[in-house]
Amino acid sequence: MTTRLVGKQAPDFNMQSVSGDGEKFSKVSLADYKGKWLVFFFYPLDFTFVCPTEITALSDANELFQDLDTEILGVSTDSQYSHRAWIQTPKDSNGLGQLNFPLASDITQSVARDYGVLIEDEGIALRGLFIIDPEGEVKYQVVNHNDVGRSVDETLRVLQALQSGGLCAANWRAGDQNL
Repeated sequence: MTTRLVGKQAPDFNMQSVSGDGEKFSKVSLADYKGKWLVFFFYPLDFTFVCPTEITALSDANELFQDLDTEILGVSTDSQYSHRAWIQTPKDSNGLGQLNFPLASDITQSVARDYGVLIEDEGIALRGLFIIDPEGEVKYQVVNHNDVGRSVDETLRVLQALQSGGLCAANWRAGDQNL
C-alpha cells in the first residue's frame, strides 16, 4: 500500500552506498542532503532492462539538477556490491557505466517500506520518485508500475515548479508566470 508522504517530513534513512564511479563505498543518510533539494528514487533491481534507461537518463541530466541545487540518489533492495558490479559493467553488456550520483542499498527493505514502495512478497521496490526540499519535507511523489520508466523532463519540470514558490498551472514550464 502506497503511503502519502507529500507535505510530511521525509522518513529518515541510513544506507550503504557506492559512488557513481563504482570505486568507493560509504554510508548515506537523509541528513547528508540537508539544505539541498533531493531527487530520491527507487528502482526494482540491478541488471534489468528498464532501470538502466532511467538511471542513465538521470545521470546524463545531473548537471541540470546541480544547476537547481539538487542532488540525486538512487536506491534498490540490491546490495552495494551488486550496485558496484552494475556500474563497473559496460553499457553494451547491460551495465550502467559511470554515473554522476551514488546508488544506495536498501538490502533490509526498510527504506522502501517507509516510503510506501515495497512489494512485500517480491522484496523489491516499485518505481517511486520523491522530491524532498532543503528542510526535509516531501514535496512530490510519484509511483509507477515497474514496466514503465519515468520522465526526466517531467521530474525537472516539477522541481522547477516547486522551486518557483508560486502556484503553477498545468503544463507550467520554467519562465512561465505563476498564478
